[in-house]
Amino acid sequence: MGLSREHVVCMIVIIIMAMGMFGESLASSSLHKVGGSAGWTTLGNVDYQKWTSSDVFTPGDSLLFVYNTQFHNVKQVSRRDFISCNATSALATYNSGSDTVALKKPGHYYFLCGFPGHCQAGQKLHVLVVATSTASPSLSLSPDLSPVPSPSTGSSPSPSPATASEDSAQNGAISFSLSLSTAMSGVVVFWVALMLY
Repeated sequence: MGLSREHVVCMIVIIIMAMGMFGESLASSSLHKVGGSAGWTTLGNVDYQKWTSSDVFTPGDSLLFVYNTQFHNVKQVSRRDFISCNATSALATYNSGSDTVALKKPGHYYFLCGFPGHCQAGQKLHVLVVATSTASPSLSLSPDLSPVPSPSTGSSPSPSPATASEDSAQNGAISFSLSLSTAMSGVVVFWVALMLY
């Protein structure tokens, strides 16, 4: 007993809808270059709290820390260590000069530079990751709101391309999503043509 045309059409619709959801989830993830064009630094008086308030961070997004390894590093810390600028008991340490940190789930994430005096000079970052359905650009990022984050454990930096930029990474994710979706659509159309004729 073969499949009727109605069953085939129904399966095609389901496959196309699934591809659309898959493509949307890939395209909705963003790579945020910390500090914008200034990067992760103490120079230029970068206001990292102001930088985070201009964007919404959702699960699946990533932070890109770009900095000179002779003068900076990135330490992911607890809320308490963030407030006191204590880098000695970091949850994770990054020191490649181009570190990508995945924001896997909703919650508060805290980062600071572990070089002496840098955190006190303002080189620290608090990011609130909100569930996709509650994302709103008007969220307050006051550090006294939060529970301790639940980051990935370990002290090795995440690999990332040394020349990645916010725009090229976002465009790359969207381009990959569209390319994959287009390729899968072509396969589906070819399969349907074979089944119907």
